[in-house]
Amino acid sequence: MKSITIAEAAEIVGGELGGPVKDTPDHLISGVNSLTDAGSSELSFLANKRYKSELETTGAVAVFLASNQSAPEELGVIRVDDPYLAFARLQRFFYPLPVSTGKRHPSAVIDECASLADDVEVGPNAVIAADATIGAGTIVGPGCSVGERVRIGSRCILNANSVVAYDCVLGDEVILQPGATIGADGFGYAWSGEKFLKIPQVGRVVLEDDVEIGANASVDRGAIGDTVIERGVKLDNLVQIAHNVRIGAYSVMASQVGISGSTTIGKGCQFGGQSGVAGHLVIGDGCKLAGKSGVLGDLDAGGVYAGSPAMPHRMWLKVSALMMKLPEMLKAQQK
Repeated sequence: MKSITIAEAAEIVGGELGGPVKDTPDHLISGVNSLTDAGSSELSFLANKRYKSELETTGAVAVFLASNQSAPEELGVIRVDDPYLAFARLQRFFYPLPVSTGKRHPSAVIDECASLADDVEVGPNAVIAADATIGAGTIVGPGCSVGERVRIGSRCILNANSVVAYDCVLGDEVILQPGATIGADGFGYAWSGEKFLKIPQVGRVVLEDDVEIGANASVDRGAIGDTVIERGVKLDNLVQIAHNVRIGAYSVMASQVGISGSTTIGKGCQFGGQSGVAGHLVIGDGCKLAGKSGVLGDLDAGGVYAGSPAMPHRMWLKVSALMMKLPEMLKAQQK
């Protein structure tokens, strides 16, 4: 485990030393921990005011605090604009993303027509099909499957058993968590009067740069045209993105979100866990959905929504309060 001085830690996050640590800038730091568990060689952070009381008892040598947050006089602090962002930056310093070794396991199957940069790492039992192209510094983990004509950019990480099906495109620095599936067929069928006739799904999935797809999440290929996940989007585990969806840059979706086909999600949206969106809708930029929300119509940009069917959050609070009173109201009506 590497160690750095507290002054170096402050420099990494763009912070300013305060309290007792101003006099001990050479104190060695080995990591970041919670306020409850941090020790004398660790930093901590206060990103949620509900944990403010733990500043009194933390064993951390110093805590990342915003400029408007108070602290006990005996506690070392590092003043930053955003304590959680400071934590993230220092954590990335101590635990950087893996770097490709360029090794290729003998059990991997790499088609002779595939084109891999010299330093691409390929793990055990991975399969890379014909005419696939993989850029410099990318890691293809154990059991991964890369289909025909797939294009994968530089410094991507495909974790164990993830799948990129034929013709799909990944930009640079894309991360697929274990079991993620990119380019499975979309759910497309036509009723013939006797049975459901499968419609060939002939589009692609395009993941732009800096996209991360969670474990066992699925992004379906387009039926006609592409499913597109724009730059910087982060999808949690078990998220389902249907065919021909487009998700705007830097949107995030928590676990078990489901987006139905041909829906367009704006930039910078935030969807809580288990929320769902019906098909062929338009969700404006910057929308926020509470967990378990069910969206049945278009949503204006910048709104905060909750409930099923989804409604403005303030309205949902009133509706929820009213629902709690319904048994009492019914009883009064029956008298």
